[in-house]
Amino acid sequence: MMKRLFANLRGPTGVDVDILVQDGMIAAMAPHLTPQPWDADVVDGQGALALPGLVDGHIHLDKALAGLPWTPHPAGPERSSRIETEKALRGEWPLSVAERAAHLLRQCIALGTTALRTHVDIDPDIGLAHLHAILRVKEQFKDQVDLQIVAFPQSGVSRCPGTADLLDMAIAEGADLLGGIDPLTMDGDLDGQLDTLFAIASRRGVGLDVHLHDPGPQGLIEIAALAERAKAYGMEGQATVSHGFSLGAAEDTDFDRTGDMMAASGVSLVTHGGGAAPLPPVKRLRSKGVCVFAGNDNVRDTWSPYGNGDLLERAMLLAWRSGYRTDEDLAVAFDTISGAGAQALGLDDYGLEVGKRADFVCVQAETLAEAVVSRPHRSWVVKRGEIVAQDGAWKRG
Repeated sequence: MMKRLFANLRGPTGVDVDILVQDGMIAAMAPHLTPQPWDADVVDGQGALALPGLVDGHIHLDKALAGLPWTPHPAGPERSSRIETEKALRGEWPLSVAERAAHLLRQCIALGTTALRTHVDIDPDIGLAHLHAILRVKEQFKDQVDLQIVAFPQSGVSRCPGTADLLDMAIAEGADLLGGIDPLTMDGDLDGQLDTLFAIASRRGVGLDVHLHDPGPQGLIEIAALAERAKAYGMEGQATVSHGFSLGAAEDTDFDRTGDMMAASGVSLVTHGGGAAPLPPVKRLRSKGVCVFAGNDNVRDTWSPYGNGDLLERAMLLAWRSGYRTDEDLAVAFDTISGAGAQALGLDDYGLEVGKRADFVCVQAETLAEAVVSRPHRSWVVKRGEIVAQDGAWKRG
């Protein structure tokens, strides 16, 4: 049985702690543990701060340009331009989808990510090719990171004949969740897209994660329709709104009505913290009982030149844009990339405590709040008790 003692650490509350790992789980966690009874390998934590593994709730591994030389941003500001530009350039890159995704995934792991939810493009032009590529990457990194896959109809559903069948096939072939996108803008058919998605998800027994970028009343209508269907299909707690920008600029009455509907249907929200669109108010949604988590979204691809896969940086951006300054508020920002993300992804054995899986990251900071603000050096990243990254660099598995 594998045993490893991570000694001389500081816990998230500032208390000195040692962490004993046995068979991939946290077997003991207390100050001044001694390895002798367990005959464990010892890693000197050198006073680093131990934090639970970071959870990326929204990323697009198949779009990444990681591993390629710098590429000037080629698309215009409109979403339609980004979609069409990406499609036009799909066959132009010298590295495959799997190779670029693996480059980005190694970078995410090195920065402390231990679980991700990635959206993968599905459309009639590429069929399930991107899904198959990411499934290979998932297998390649299965011992280093937990990876959920969302079958994502980037170009719409109703407007692209055959997409619904491809989404159904994607779930059958290994995708974990079903995605959607702006039914009113992309398809001009709110009921058509959502009814199709919920029918597939209900039949296949999977959850949904739907991109809803639309601003204003239109976006709120889409969120409300998603929440209504989650309840009608008996899928409370199984649907996520990605982005939900309309919530960031909603009038109080509209916000309260929509937020209450989300809470009643267990609809969660994932945000990425950056960008120019209004940021949904994280604490107001959480106060209503809505699970709000975060992710990197696009990382250096044809949609955006920004990002490096660092979830602590995402938490910092979310906190900065939200006007968070106190340690308590910075802890809320951290929760969006840790505990709340684990809840949304269904990671029941998550957490830095005895009996949970030994997934954690050690950083050079005194407190959790400082870790969010300064995004410090990552000394170790541990997955199921194994060191998968050290000193900010991925370790070959």
